[in-house]
Amino acid sequence: MLRERWAGAIDTVGGTTLATLLKATKRGGAVASTGLVDSADLPTSVFPFILRGVSLLGIDSGFTPTKLRREIWNKLAGVWKLSQLDQLTIDCTLEGLDPEIDKILAGGQRGRVVVDLQ
Repeated sequence: MLRERWAGAIDTVGGTTLATLLKATKRGGAVASTGLVDSADLPTSVFPFILRGVSLLGIDSGFTPTKLRREIWNKLAGVWKLSQLDQLTIDCTLEGLDPEIDKILAGGQRGRVVVDLQ
């Protein structure tokens, strides 16, 4: 178990990243798992679930009907849009990607890195 840090999280990586998120999720919190970029393995114990009541939610977007997808995307672009979204995005070129990868690997990256391939 780690110090309680997150009320909730969305994980696209899986593996040790997902395990770490679960261990640092606050009492009664939830983590949604949407991908397996690192690994399908989950190297953790049952402690986050039984000591803090953390919920692990699997997201199966592959079979979500198109109509529902459009409704959700419209909300994300409208009423659910984050007011500070631009501050969470870093734009870089392919040539400038190495320092951003170093930040990610060191655990210092926040938000998203968008790579302009042109």
